[in-house]
Amino acid sequence: MPRYRYRALTQDGRIVEGEREFPSLQSLANYLSKENLVIIRVEEVKEKEKKDIKIELPLPFSGVSDRDWSLLCRQLSVLVDAGVGIVEALRLLSEQVGNKKLRNALVEVAKLVEEGSSLTAALRRHSNIFPEFIINLVEVGEEAGELDLVLRRAADYYEKLAFIKGKVKSASFYPTFVLIIATIIVGGILTFIVPQFESIYKSFGGELPLPTQMLIKASNVLRENFLTIFGVFLLSAIVFLYLYRKNYNFKEFIQGILLRIPKFGEIFEKSAMARFGRTIATLFSSGVPIERALEISAKVVGMIPIEKAINQAKRDVLEGKTLWSSLRRTKKFPNMIIAMVKVGEETGRIDEMLNSIANFYEEEVDRLIEGLISLIEPMLIVVLGGIIGLILVALYLPIFKIGELIVR
Repeated sequence: MPRYRYRALTQDGRIVEGEREFPSLQSLANYLSKENLVIIRVEEVKEKEKKDIKIELPLPFSGVSDRDWSLLCRQLSVLVDAGVGIVEALRLLSEQVGNKKLRNALVEVAKLVEEGSSLTAALRRHSNIFPEFIINLVEVGEEAGELDLVLRRAADYYEKLAFIKGKVKSASFYPTFVLIIATIIVGGILTFIVPQFESIYKSFGGELPLPTQMLIKASNVLRENFLTIFGVFLLSAIVFLYLYRKNYNFKEFIQGILLRIPKFGEIFEKSAMARFGRTIATLFSSGVPIERALEISAKVVGMIPIEKAINQAKRDVLEGKTLWSSLRRTKKFPNMIIAMVKVGEETGRIDEMLNSIANFYEEEVDRLIEGLISLIEPMLIVVLGGIIGLILVALYLPIFKIGELIVR
C-alpha cells in the first residue's frame, strides 16, 4: 500500500502535517476532506526512502528505556488532562528528563508545535527518538480529541513492556554473571596458582600424571598468549554484536537458534507473544487501523521469525481475510491465540481478547523464568564445582604419587 506525506490547512488556519498509508491518492483526498482539511502539498514516500529510514533510525537504539517512555507519557497525560497547553507541557517535561537526546527532542518538538505544526507531525520529524507506537497513538488522540486518554494507554503499555523485558533479562543475568565469575576464577588459577605447582613438580624430576601435564600446558598457553586470546575473544564479541545489529540474515539465524533452545526458547517465544498481544490491543483500542497495528507490532516483538509471520498476516488482512485466519496461516501462533482472536472478531471485543492474551503470556513468562532460575542455580553450582574440582585433582594428583616422581 503506498504511503503519502501530506501538509494541510485547518479551518482555523493552522498547518498540520502527517504521513500515512492510503490505497490511493484519492483515498487520501477523501480522508482529508472529511477532516475539514485543505490540502497544501502531498508527496508519495518512495520505497527506497522508507528502507533507508528503517536502517538509519532503528527504534531499539533510540537510547530511551521503556520505563522512561512510560513516565513521559504518564506525566504528559496528566498535564494535558489538567488543561496545560501542549507546548508548555513539553517544555516542563524537558526540564525533568534525564536523557539528553530525549530532552533535546522534546524542546524541538515544542518549538515545532508552537510554530503551528501538529504534535504528530512534530514527533514524526524526530522519529529517530520517538517510536512509531507513540507517534501513531498521538495521531489518533489528536484526531479524536482524546490525547490524554491515548497517552495513558501508552504509559500502561510501556509499563507492561518494561516488566516483561525485565523478566527476560533476569533469566539471562544470573547464568551470565556466574559464568563470568567462573571464567575469572579458572583464569586466575591457571595464571597464578598452577605455575607455582609447576616449579615445585619440576624439582622432583619425574614424569607427571597426564591430567597434571594437560593442566600445566593449558596454563602455559594462557600465560604466553594472554593478549592474543583476549584480543581474539574481544574481536569476536565485537564482530558478533555488529553482525547481530546490522546483518538481518545473521540476526534471524541467531534468533532461530535461540527459539530452539529448551526452556529459553519458550521464554523468548512467549514474551514475543505477550508483546504482540499488548501492542495490538493498545493500538486497536485507541483507533489505529488493524493493518497499521500489525505493522507496528511486528517491529516490537523482538524476534524476526515472529515478525515475518505478523507481516505475512498483515498482507492477508489487507486482502480482506480475517485476522484469526491470517494468523493461523502463518503456523507461528498458538491455537489459543487464534481461538481468542476469532472470538474477539466475532463478538467485536478483539482488544479485550488480545489484552487477555498478553496477560496470560506475561504470567507464563514470569512462571517459566522463576522455574528456570531455580533449575539453573544448582546446575551452575555443580558445573562450577566440577571444574574447580578437576583442576584441584589435577594439581594434587602428583602429591599422591610423590614417591614415584622423586628421581634419586
